[in-house]
Amino acid sequence: MFKRLADSSPSVGITVDGKPVSAQAGDTVAAALLAAGIGHCRTTPVTGAQRAPYCLMGVCFDCLVTVDGVGSRQGCLIPVREGMKVETQLGRREAGR
Repeated sequence: MFKRLADSSPSVGITVDGKPVSAQAGDTVAAALLAAGIGHCRTTPVTGAQRAPYCLMGVCFDCLVTVDGVGSRQGCLIPVREGMKVETQLGRREAGR
């Protein structure tokens, strides 16, 4: 589904839902999820349908995740860093974030 054109950047270790994932320095959280084969990053509040990164430029809000305990973060705008903890977001967005 998602293939890198080059693998020249150093790797960065993050966790996604408690599981270790290797990302590349310079990746966004959304790109790291796609490259790791993770099919969705949130579910919708009404039907529970799975949503995956779509626009990858901060417009659509389909890539919302919890990053280091802060919910409703747009994964396509957050660069990965060593030790980052990412959790898929279930249901509605957190208010006031």
